[in-house]
Amino acid sequence: MAPRGIHPAESRRTLAVAASGTLLVLAIFSALVVTVGDSARSLHAGVAGQTWALSGMSLGLAAALLTAGALADDVGHRRVLIWSAGMLAVASAVAALAPSMAALVTARVLQGMAGGGVLAAALGSIGRAFPAGPARTRATGIWGAAVGAGIAVGPLAGAALAAALGWRWGFWAEAAAAGAVMAAATTLPSSSSSPPAARGALDLPGIATLGAGMAALVAALVEARGDWSGPVTLALFGAAVVLLTAFAAVEATRRRPMVDPRLLTEPPFVASITGALFTGLAVVGLMSYCPALMQGALHASALGSAAVLAAWSATSVVVALAARRLPGRLPAQARLAVGLAVVAVGEGALTGIGAGTSCARLLPGLFIAGIGSGLANAALGRIAVESVPRHRAGMGSGANNTARYLGGAAGVALVVTLASGAGPDALVRGWNLAALVSAGLCALGALIVAGCRARPPRTPLPGT
Repeated sequence: MAPRGIHPAESRRTLAVAASGTLLVLAIFSALVVTVGDSARSLHAGVAGQTWALSGMSLGLAAALLTAGALADDVGHRRVLIWSAGMLAVASAVAALAPSMAALVTARVLQGMAGGGVLAAALGSIGRAFPAGPARTRATGIWGAAVGAGIAVGPLAGAALAAALGWRWGFWAEAAAAGAVMAAATTLPSSSSSPPAARGALDLPGIATLGAGMAALVAALVEARGDWSGPVTLALFGAAVVLLTAFAAVEATRRRPMVDPRLLTEPPFVASITGALFTGLAVVGLMSYCPALMQGALHASALGSAAVLAAWSATSVVVALAARRLPGRLPAQARLAVGLAVVAVGEGALTGIGAGTSCARLLPGLFIAGIGSGLANAALGRIAVESVPRHRAGMGSGANNTARYLGGAAGVALVVTLASGAGPDALVRGWNLAALVSAGLCALGALIVAGCRARPPRTPLPGT
């Protein structure tokens, strides 16, 4: 069940640590959704501060994921996982001690950068520890369940700790959990995926231009929530274009670029990136806004809104675990396309609510969307590592997750633009439109993924 040279017990331990780290990062990512109001009141911050606090981790994730994945392939997934979990513990402690909203936003960016290292190294290590076939299908199903479990646990734990002890205690709990993941990672086998001949010097110009470019792009999307045509927004979009163009120019001269350009012509890799992008754009974006709808228009508490949202995330956990029992002959791309299509149906069922509607009205749509998300999450984990050479699993994971969180930043900006309004009536009208648009985007993503027909590569990729 494990590749040659890796003991089955080591593979199981790798999966346990990778799934735990993934669950923690997603819990940290989602917890602030229901507690940002408490932190803003405590730190005397306004709407802009809350927006940046919610978006800071997305910025850090987008800036670090692809670089962390490429680095893990070279220096080893275990080493990057230990470093990143340690940095996540420190960043969480800084957030717990934050004296101002600016300090909290800075800590959230650092949490995102550290979390990017954990995610990329975790999924990459699964690709290394489990061979293609049923073993990897089961492992990536568990990884997909960890994604949903983190999104379910984060808001519930954050709201409960904030209600009982105050919002800072959530960050202290995150710091302790990250320290535990760091300690567990030290027990993993030490190795790097790349054969010595495939490793190159650290690509500092590529790291700098990619990280800065992705950070500028996410920052532009955050600013766009208030004004798409404002000077700051346009300046950030312009900086992103310049920096990402510079990254492409730098990588064109590299013997071993972070992302082999030939991968962009391979249907499985395109399906991986497209599926992750639309998952962020049409699922993460809408679900991130769902607690704000329930608290602002449907009279739910922070804990109550987290419990209702768990109907979606908890369902996705169960389905992701069950997905490993689907027939092995059903390709990951097909599972991903079906998952996105089911989410489209669920998000369509979230429309048609009014200001006096009970939160229970959202449950059928959330359950259906949870089924689709579970299928999609399990398939995304599998296709992310199968669409690249085995020694580049970290890069495949980084590229996939970068697309997811970049899409999430764009999705939140889109939903806020569509759903913003004064008063409950305006809020629910905007929500109905945002849910309908998100459903359409999910359907479009399903069609694109389904159209990425697998074929043998015309030119063998390095390491295949």
